[in-house]
Amino acid sequence: MSEKLRTLGFGFRPEESLHHFLVCISAKADSNVMIYERFAWQDEVSQQKINVFEDKAKAEISRHKWKLLEDVLKTEFNNRLKKQKLQGGRFINGQTPVEHLFGKELLLLVWSVEDCDPSVIPIATRNWLGLAPEERWWLYTMTNAATGNVGDRKGWRKALRYALTENPIEEQRQQSLFDIMIKKGEEE
Repeated sequence: MSEKLRTLGFGFRPEESLHHFLVCISAKADSNVMIYERFAWQDEVSQQKINVFEDKAKAEISRHKWKLLEDVLKTEFNNRLKKQKLQGGRFINGQTPVEHLFGKELLLLVWSVEDCDPSVIPIATRNWLGLAPEERWWLYTMTNAATGNVGDRKGWRKALRYALTENPIEEQRQQSLFDIMIKKGEEE
């Protein structure tokens, strides 16, 4: 059995690339979660120092909404890390580094729900999961180019919200298709 390659957070390996995203979760329950894009890593320190001139604040989301996204993100990323024979991760109070492609996907989902009612977050996560990673990367790139800063709430950011929260995949329809596929398999 081969040993899993060690990573920090979710797939981040500073020896391969310094480009990553940093999810900052304060121990204070009422504080927002901040997400930064970074191109530097300070080795041998327990807390990364945010450089306001170089590190880019990309999103700020309420702790409540973050909690509704956290398990979906963790499961999706860990499943893919496992396939790559990489160590899985978890989000912690403090700082969690996220490999840059995973970070783009994470931000796409966060941006889509940052201004929505929490009740539509399950719709957004189902729609997000329905996208291939390459589709998520493309949507991130388009959104980031026009409205990728923490305070941006127009244009592509608004379009993401509508695309992922108001385009519901019906759970009942998915279940019916699944049942049909099971029955068809049993008949054959």
